[in-house]
Amino acid sequence: MLYEKQARGTVDEVVARIEAAAAANQFGILGIHDLKQKMNAKGLDFGPECRVLEVCNPGKAKTVLESDMSISNALPCRISVYEEGGAVKVSTLKPTQLLALFNRPELDTVANDVEDALLRIIDTACE
Repeated sequence: MLYEKQARGTVDEVVARIEAAAAANQFGILGIHDLKQKMNAKGLDFGPECRVLEVCNPGKAKTVLESDMSISNALPCRISVYEEGGAVKVSTLKPTQLLALFNRPELDTVANDVEDALLRIIDTACE
C-alpha cells in the first residue's frame, strides 16, 4: 500500500524537486506541513525532519468527488519527505489501494492515472 524510495540530498532539496515534478505532471501543491516545526512549536522535542505535501490534480479530484463525496476523506493525495535511519525517504499511499477501500470500481482508471503520476513525481524527485 505504501510506495517508498530513498532520495539524494536534503529534505528541502527533495521537497523543491517534488514541487517541480508535481507541476510537470499537472499537480498542484495545496500545502506543505512541516511536522518537526509544528511539534517543536507545541513544546514537543521532535528531531527528524518530516514534510507532508498535499498534492492534487483538480480534474481528477473533481471526477472522484462527483462520484462519491465521502472519498474527500482520502483527498488530497499526500507525499511525505522525511529523515529515517540517516537517509531521506519519500513515500505515498497508493491511490489504487486507497480508493479500493471505497468499493467504487468505476474509479479504477482515475486511481491508476493518479497513482502513475504520483510515482513519476516521486521517482523524478528521488533521482
